[in-house]
This record gives sequence, structure tokens and C-alpha cells, in this order.
Amino acid sequence: MTQNISRRDFIKVTTGIVGGLIGLAIGLPIVAYLLSPSLRTSEDNSTIDLGPLEKFPVGIPTKFEFTRTKVNGWERTATNYGLYVVRRINNEVRVFSDICTHLGCRVSWHPNQEHYISPCHDGHFDLLGNVVSGPPPRPLDEFVTHIENGNLIVSLPPFKRNN
Repeated sequence: MTQNISRRDFIKVTTGIVGGLIGLAIGLPIVAYLLSPSLRTSEDNSTIDLGPLEKFPVGIPTKFEFTRTKVNGWERTATNYGLYVVRRINNEVRVFSDICTHLGCRVSWHPNQEHYISPCHDGHFDLLGNVVSGPPPRPLDEFVTHIENGNLIVSLPPFKRNN
């Protein structure tokens, strides 16, 4: 059974197919361009150079603050980090987060008591971030560090320590 297609119907079908292909050729890259930022994720596994090790005195926690900006799709997030660098001896360094593990308040070092103290619920931590008293459920979070060319390098994010 043969069907004869009129010239007008052939032109309509051919025009529809060619128009659809052109639409796909233009539309797909545009859609991919618009959606690509939302599909791209980045993790904040970077390092921060805190400078020469000599600028951190032995036995005295030194406060250090910085802000990291992270772009995830169309969202831009700025995260403020606060940390305390504790240099025990020449090359033994530990770096603790300044965020209380109870409610997330910022702790501060009180040299007269030799404790980090959280203002929210009076949580106390010793020099090495261990819980001394109060409601905090675990020690202060700690950053992984290494020394490179005499500079202290801190890896983000901090890890959670257990009791």
C-alpha cells in the first residue's frame, strides 16, 4: 500500500524535523549551561598557611581568625573560622577550634584560669581542649597540622575528638 504525500505535507514534515534539530542544537547547551552550577559541588578540603612557627609562643594559646568563601552552584557561603594554636615544644603544635562543642558558642582563653571558657553555659576546657567542667559533651575539635618550610599549615575542616 503506497501513500502519496503531497509536496506541501513533505515540506511541513521536513521543516518540523529540521526546526526541531536546530532547537535541540541550540537549547541543550543553554540548558546545560544554566544547570551546571547547581550540579557542581565543592568540598572545603583546603589548607591554610598560618605563617612562621616562630610567631606562636610556646605554652600560650594564640588566637587566629580567617574567613573562607565557598561557591556551591549559585550559593556563595562565607564561613568564619576561629582557632587557637598551642605550641607545646619547638615543633609540636596542636590547633583547636574556638567553637564550644555544647552549643557552638565561641570560647576564649583565660590565662588567669588557664582554661578556654564558653560564655554560653560556663563550659571549661584545658590547654589541650579537653573538657574540665560544664555541659560540653566532648573536647574541642582539632585541626590536622603539619610544618612545611618552617610555616604552620592547617587542614580544613577540623575533626571531632572523642572523650
